This record gives sequence, structure tokens and C-alpha cells, in this order.
Amino acid sequence: MKTALVTGGSGDIGRAISQVLIDDGHRVGLLDVDETKVMTAANELGATGLVADVTDEPAVERALEAFGAVPDVVVNNAGIGRFASLLEMPIETFRHQLDVNLTGAFIVARAAAKGMVERGSGVILNITSINAITTGPGTGSYPAAKAGLAKLTEMMALEWGPLGVRTNAIAPGFIDAGISTPFYADPAVRAARGGAVPSRRLGLSEDIANAVSYLASDKASYVNGHHLVVDGGVSVSLLTQLPRVAK
Repeated sequence: MKTALVTGGSGDIGRAISQVLIDDGHRVGLLDVDETKVMTAANELGATGLVADVTDEPAVERALEAFGAVPDVVVNNAGIGRFASLLEMPIETFRHQLDVNLTGAFIVARAAAKGMVERGSGVILNITSINAITTGPGTGSYPAAKAGLAKLTEMMALEWGPLGVRTNAIAPGFIDAGISTPFYADPAVRAARGGAVPSRRLGLSEDIANAVSYLASDKASYVNGHHLVVDGGVSVSLLTQLPRVAK
């Protein structure tokens, strides 16, 4: 049986990713910093709960040892959003967001990649964001962290691809889950955001999970170093928001 490790596994998107990987036949380990939440999620899904802060390298290595196998698939889904203007964001918050969203993904990926390289096979998937492609004011260091993760994905693909490890990234768009849930609780925001998407709806956790399912599978065996945008087309819709003729 193939195995998979999903960081941030107790959240909405993490659960959906874990469920689809279980459905695809993987034994799944959920890794999260919140012991109560991750153990609850693991019990409900029939997965293995693992407790670690992704920024703590020794803790991550211990969690991998506790999992009992070098994962066939690693999904770096753990992330935080601490939004504020650049003039107002405390430097500690700026750094913490980079640590979790970028450095944490590197720590987990490298810890797993060592075993994958020795085995000669493995898949690493990094969850970025539409903010890695096009951003807006008030998002602090979040876009920088996610854009950095996109470039780190390319480096992993170049360095580890020849050693048998495929690495790709997935950029969610307006997803009605996770850190965005409070934002979309406002009906006006939901209507405005959903209406601005060419597919005319907000994304679901399952939309991201289905992308993971494909990229983790042998059907994507020749896909390496790719940044798959799952956003209903919103990142390419700039010109649809502008008038074509002067009024």
C-alpha cells in the first residue's frame, strides 16, 4: 500500500486532500501542530495522527519516524494567513508567516525527500495560492511566502527530479474553506467574489483535493516542476474586468 503525508491535515482542505488520498488507496498520515484537532481528524478519517510544528525540524523528523514509512506522497498544505498592511505588520508576524508557509514546507519536503531519493521514487506537492501569482494590498508577507514556495517547487523539481522525485505546486484561488471561511461568511463578499470568477462560483476543498489526486498519481508521471492554478479562471480574467470602449 502506498503512503501519503499531509501537513495541515486537520483543516478543511487538509481533510479533503487526506480523504481523496485514502480513497485512492493510500495509508495517510495527518501532520499538524494542534494535537487535539489532528487526532480527531485522524480518527474520523481512519488515518494516522502526527503532531509537529512544521518549522521544527527535529519534531518533523520524529513525526516521520513515527509514521513508520518513507511517504510515497507528501502534500505541504500547512499554512497560515496573518493579513495586515506592510506599514502596520509587526516584523515578528512577517517572519512567522514566512517560516510556516515557506521554510516549514522546505523542512518537511527535505526530510521526506532524503528517504525518497534513497528509494528512487516519490511525489511532493506544495500548496501555494493565487496570491503567488497576483496579489492585493493588505496581505502582508503571505504572497511573498507563497511565491517563494512556487519557486522552491521548481528548484526541487530540478534537483530531485533526476533522483526519482517529482515536485509540483497547486495554487488555490477563491476557496470557501480554511483561512478564508470567515471572509466568505459575509453574503455580499461571497456574491461579489463568486460573481467575479469566470466559472461563476467559489472553489471547494474538493477542487484542491482532486488536483492533488491527479498530480500524486501515475497519470501525472511526466509532470514535474509545474504550478497548477485551480481558481476557476480568475487569475486570467483581468481584461474582463475592464471596459473595452470608453464610455
